Amino acid sequence: MLDKKFDLGFFPTPLQKLKNLTDKFEDYNLYIKRDDHTGLASGGNKTRKLEYLIQKAIDEGCDSVITAGAQQSNHCRQTAAACSIAGLQCHLLLGGDEPKVFDGNLLLSSILGATIHFTGDNRKGEDKEILKAKLEKEGRKCFVIPYGGSNLTGALGFVNAVKELKEQLEQQKLDIDYIFFASSSGGMQAGLTLGKELYGLSSELIPINIDKDETNGLSLEEVVYDIVKEGEEKLQVNTNLNLSDISLNRAYDKDGYGVVTNNEREAINELARTEGILLDPVYTGRAFYGMLDVLRQKNILKGANVLFWNTGGLPAVFKYAEELN
Repeated sequence: MLDKKFDLGFFPTPLQKLKNLTDKFEDYNLYIKRDDHTGLASGGNKTRKLEYLIQKAIDEGCDSVITAGAQQSNHCRQTAAACSIAGLQCHLLLGGDEPKVFDGNLLLSSILGATIHFTGDNRKGEDKEILKAKLEKEGRKCFVIPYGGSNLTGALGFVNAVKELKEQLEQQKLDIDYIFFASSSGGMQAGLTLGKELYGLSSELIPINIDKDETNGLSLEEVVYDIVKEGEEKLQVNTNLNLSDISLNRAYDKDGYGVVTNNEREAINELARTEGILLDPVYTGRAFYGMLDVLRQKNILKGANVLFWNTGGLPAVFKYAEELN
């Protein structure tokens, strides 16, 4: 039984065939799950996590939310939007120095009413307890959302997403063999892993790693594993996974987080010019390139039905205009 959630998005998000791209990759049938259409402040997958996280903040009687990320964080932009709907004060700890001009997600976070704290080299919430103590001295009651919204509460959003996907597949009389997606903070991957077991989804997950840096001294595999183990107890399921079973394709992250290369440019242009669908340069562009590369190398079963889970992030395109031209 999943926890109660605070409605923030438009669900189910579309599941559609990539007809033109399938024609180019004749050995595969390609589909896309459109979490860029969740609707919250231009959409994105973090809406799913925030429905559970914001509900928990309300249930605990909090009036302020603290979270963290890079300046172009999709999670922070959607958190700011969720807080505005829920009537909560939003504080964002964003890495780097304050720029002269706000653009992309940073601009939207500001427009949405977030109080922004620039934290230099710390972009994963390293300063959250300092800010929490300061706000509590001022009489606020704070709810801290981890980097990327990635804990068990947030991951429940993607447990629920598997249920949504399973229903869509049954309606369309379709089986999906492989699901590709961007994995960065771990909550989505953990939620999909738990959801697969809970709802009997047979698809193989192929997460493409985005960020080489560890979070709180843990590798991404360790973060995902810890959430899955906690979720097994809560949801009363058994994935039978060991840490070594947590899959993560690390073939495309060598240039580092937020660095746009020819790979991302190629992927963005490919999907835009064949299907009219826009990717972002940090997450989905990198993950989609990874999927295309796997397809070209024929490293998965011929004739497979392949799904790309588009996690959104469009506003970052405008921040990276020079790199994308």
